[in-house]
Amino acid sequence: MNPKGEKPKSKISASRKLSLKMLLLTRACEDLERETQERQQEKTRYLGEKLPPLQMSGLSLDELQNLCKELHSKIDVVDEERYDCEAKVNKHNKDIHELKLKVQDLGGKFKKPALRKVRVSADEMMRALLGSKHKGSMDLRANLKSVKKEDVKQDKVLTSEVGDWRKNVEAMSGMEGRKKMFDTGGGAQ
Repeated sequence: MNPKGEKPKSKISASRKLSLKMLLLTRACEDLERETQERQQEKTRYLGEKLPPLQMSGLSLDELQNLCKELHSKIDVVDEERYDCEAKVNKHNKDIHELKLKVQDLGGKFKKPALRKVRVSADEMMRALLGSKHKGSMDLRANLKSVKKEDVKQDKVLTSEVGDWRKNVEAMSGMEGRKKMFDTGGGAQ
C-alpha cells in the first residue's frame, strides 16, 4: 500500500476485468452442466446394471407374485447396504470430530490469558468472600498489637545495661561490690 493509505492502481483495465469475469462464469456454468449430465448418466448406468427392465407382459399370476417377491428381496438388500453406508459415514464423521479435538489440544490453541492486576480494597474483598454477611467497613489495623513508646525506652535501657556487663562485673568485684549487692537486696546474682 502507498504511504498515503490509497489502494494501488490495478494494472488491468475495468473492461478487461469484466471480460475475464464473464469468461470465468461461462466456464463455471459449462462445468456445472457437464457434471450434472455425468451424474445422470452414471445413475442410469447403475440402475441398468442392478435392475434390468421388467417384462410383465404375458406373465401369469404366480409369476407376477414371484417377481414381486424378488423385487422385495432386492429392496431389502439395498436398504441393508444403505444402512451400512450411513453407519460408516456417521462413524467416520465422529472419528473426524474426535481427531479435530485432539489436534486442537495438541496444537495448544487454547492459551492461558495473561492475568491482570486488579486493585481491590479490603472491604470489596470481604464483600466478595462473605457476600451479604459482610457489614460495614472492617478496620484491619484494629487487630494489630499496639506498642507504647515507654516500652521501647525501657527495652533500650535494659539492653544498654546488659551491653556493659564487663563494667558491672568490675563494679561488683571486691568488698565494695558485695556491699552494693547486699544493700540493693541481692543485685545481680
